[in-house]
Amino acid sequence: MNQSHLSYLASPAWADTLRIRLLPWLREHVADLGAVLEIGPGPGLSTDLLLELGATVTAVEIDPDLADGLRRRLPAATVIHGDAAAADLPAGHFTAATCFAMLHHLPSPEHQDRLFANVRHALRPGAPLLGTDAIDSAAIRHGHLDDTFVPVDPETLPARLTAAGFEHITVTAHDEHHFRFSAVASA
Repeated sequence: MNQSHLSYLASPAWADTLRIRLLPWLREHVADLGAVLEIGPGPGLSTDLLLELGATVTAVEIDPDLADGLRRRLPAATVIHGDAAAADLPAGHFTAATCFAMLHHLPSPEHQDRLFANVRHALRPGAPLLGTDAIDSAAIRHGHLDDTFVPVDPETLPARLTAAGFEHITVTAHDEHHFRFSAVASA
């Protein structure tokens, strides 16, 4: 992740955006998050919200410095340093999973699909997967200069999540630059 992008994701402005735009959506979709698997928390501002909602959070972060910083800053969360697409996660353990604005940082659609399958493996049947990501646009690409940027096509996401073992999938535009999605781990 480029330094400008990383700085923004650790900023009070991003924290405010999450509180105003993400928190109400989370409350609307899940009354009790329980044991949450958070994929790619970065600096952890979304982790703060999950903990605030009463979740028990296990966060998987690929960047060693971010993982270490998150461990130090949020001792209430369990932080795993690793690639969530390949992490050895306990089968059927988690009651929810989240991935906020991070899928486009994975190096390929195949890697994204491996992530979906591993998250499904770790979720209990009926558990929700809630996420957001960027819509491919010039403005978003500009913010990802010298960054990995492999946008997820919102139109193909339902089929990809179905193939990974999810059902009851919804994908909706949130604004001109972002979309939200929810799915449920099938039995």
